[in-house]
Amino acid sequence: MAVNYPEHITLDEASSILREAFSDYASVFSADMEISEAQGHFLTADIKAARNVPHYAASAVDGYALRAEDTAGASFATPVRIRNGHRRWVNTSAPVQEDSNAVLMIEDSSSDGEDLIVYKSLTPYENVRPLGEDVMAGQIIAREGEEVTPALVSLFLCAGIDTVPVRRRPKVLFIPTGNEIISREEWLARENQPSGTAAESNSLFISASFRKWGYSVDIAPIVPDVPEILKECVEKGISAYDLVLVGAGSAKGRRDHTIEVFSELGKVLFRGVRMKPGRPVMAAEINGKPAVCLPGFPMSTAVVLWSVVYPLLRMLSGAGGETRALAREAVSAKSTMKGKLLVQHSSQAGIEEWLKIKTALVGDTVYSWPLTAGASVLWALSEADGVALLPPESLECERGTEIDIWMTRDVDLARRALFQGSDDPAVQLLVTPIRRRGADFVCRAVGSMGGLAALSRGECHVAAAHLLDEKSGSYNDIFIERFSGGREWKRILVFYRTQGIIVARGNPKGIRGFRDLCTNEIVFSNRQPGAGTRVLFDCMLRQEGLSSDNVKGYGQICTTHMEAANRVHSGAADAALGIKSAADALDLDFIPITEEPYELVIPCEYLEHPGIKALLDSLEDPEWRRKVEEMGGYRWPK
Repeated sequence: MAVNYPEHITLDEASSILREAFSDYASVFSADMEISEAQGHFLTADIKAARNVPHYAASAVDGYALRAEDTAGASFATPVRIRNGHRRWVNTSAPVQEDSNAVLMIEDSSSDGEDLIVYKSLTPYENVRPLGEDVMAGQIIAREGEEVTPALVSLFLCAGIDTVPVRRRPKVLFIPTGNEIISREEWLARENQPSGTAAESNSLFISASFRKWGYSVDIAPIVPDVPEILKECVEKGISAYDLVLVGAGSAKGRRDHTIEVFSELGKVLFRGVRMKPGRPVMAAEINGKPAVCLPGFPMSTAVVLWSVVYPLLRMLSGAGGETRALAREAVSAKSTMKGKLLVQHSSQAGIEEWLKIKTALVGDTVYSWPLTAGASVLWALSEADGVALLPPESLECERGTEIDIWMTRDVDLARRALFQGSDDPAVQLLVTPIRRRGADFVCRAVGSMGGLAALSRGECHVAAAHLLDEKSGSYNDIFIERFSGGREWKRILVFYRTQGIIVARGNPKGIRGFRDLCTNEIVFSNRQPGAGTRVLFDCMLRQEGLSSDNVKGYGQICTTHMEAANRVHSGAADAALGIKSAADALDLDFIPITEEPYELVIPCEYLEHPGIKALLDSLEDPEWRRKVEEMGGYRWPK
């Protein structure tokens, strides 16, 4: 079907369309506002002072008002006497009468009861604030387009101004839609939620973002996927608000009705922007007012808020700015930092991609890596140090590619230690005690082999490994020798942990050992190549004379123990090899196989690093040890 609006446009094109459509509409927000209410608003005209500031000649110090000529030649060696009637005591800010033209600081004088003894020669108007020193009546003190700040509010009053012309902030309504979303109250009241449902969390993110920006937004009740009901809500919203935001319904599914509602009520301006996430965003003009449809996934909602909604709000409020500069402002970036990618990243051709970034400083290099991708991911957005917006030409970013990061957190990189290596929930628990000791600790679960390789490349401060050497039966020795290349690395045996087969509660498939995993009835969930658990699994298969070709799901990869256990818990797999604490955390059954040593490996040059010192101290933290013991499946070395 032919459409009469542009689709799949660039972010710059979308911004241009919105500016052209609503630049005249922005004028309706002009208002005269009382100065104490005007802070944060933008002026629509130049402001001239109505009064001089100060409005009289004032003393700048405590001392004596007098004529500067009477102090000529005065010094400590040759003091000058001034009789009563030729001087007058004044406090700071007191008026200086016309018969005086200077003020002598009290520290530069003494008195014998009759005469003032002067020890300093003054120049005319010394220590006197002249009339209009700060501002002269008729002087422009603020200009069109400037934001009203606390300093301006105070200046306006002193300059005799009570109201100023500004752009008021738009009234905004957000309408969440979807049969699958559940209200906050209902979501928290029910312990178990039906499959296919989601909490209506976008309104919380939108409200919090608006508050941070100095705007407000009203939230409508959830609207079901019924076009007639949505149309009525949008129509009412447009009549009562300046801007209407609709949550979800922007795609092309059978329950996505926003496009038809926008088309019936007004004119669709564009549909789809070439960015990831946030691609399905659309905008319309309805009764001369803007309406924007935000994609339903949380990260998509965030990106559209930053890059489309916030610039639109600023334009309507009287502020200009380039789209990406405004987006940087919207994410509340504290600074911009350059970082080198630890991993390769691929983007689609012609697409601007938003990445959630974590950072660490190792040696003299700031390393960065994207956290979990996906438009529905919330944890990564809250965990990130900042975001990066890759330009559309960034198709392949190799390892080591330098990117610009909009830092949304204050991070003391000099005190942050980077861990790469074998995943374990106990390591994640170390972050809090390390932070209590004034340092920081970030973890990347890349497997035992990946951690030692990163350590050898100088890409982390500490690694962890539990790699079984099949020939000798020992753990880690040969691998550390190989990767260290003769450098001095400190090894710390943290604990022994129990590895085994994780199965569903009650072990419904009757799994007893590795041979049972080689039947077609069993679906296995594996770990990534290089993970110590994967190395152990492959060794065990060979010892049993079994082939991985017979393991259904051998290529199904998980990067953490909890991910593997969750596959079993959800029914996506019947079994996985992992640690006991992961099985216990999800109330799964566990078949013990072996006990293995879990070691930290630290290059000796990093032992004085604040993050590493805090890590080593935290390994003896009683509270951390208690939590590890409570998880189960761990034994401390003697």
